[in-house]
Amino acid sequence: MRSRVTPLFNETQIATRVKELGELITRDYAGKDLVVVGLLNGVFPFFADLVRAIDLDPDLTFMQASSYHGGTDSTGEVVIKKDMDRPIQGRHVLVLEDIVDTGLTLHKVRNLLMDREPASLAICTLLDKPSRRKVPVQVEYIGFEIEDHFVVGYGLDIDGKLRNLPYVGVYQP
Repeated sequence: MRSRVTPLFNETQIATRVKELGELITRDYAGKDLVVVGLLNGVFPFFADLVRAIDLDPDLTFMQASSYHGGTDSTGEVVIKKDMDRPIQGRHVLVLEDIVDTGLTLHKVRNLLMDREPASLAICTLLDKPSRRKVPVQVEYIGFEIEDHFVVGYGLDIDGKLRNLPYVGVYQP
């Protein structure tokens, strides 16, 4: 499968951008009660690297939501598989995502979390693919904007495979 992957962003490019995002988030949330919510599964390497680059003491938690149920295309049906285990009312919430594609998952997650009355809610994504949007989603922090490619590596997968690549690459079926 690896032979079908063409590198798009290497380890150095990713590390540099994650450091920059960490500095921005540190500046923007200084002195605030921050809860960082990672959307599993693909976010785990980005989440780990980014929270280490944030020079604050955020509360860390996870949710699992998906509109991909195998394959390379969103089904359009968003399922919350695991809800977060932290109260967020009156707190500043930063949702971390690996990739924003159709926007369906983040639209549902944002609405669900806004019903819980946070002080603020922002989204940070490693990759943004705006050409595929089906619903508008505001993304405050973007690692990289990409064209309409199916990407793998650094947490992103195809049927659970290739998440462990240390870079992001375009998958050629």
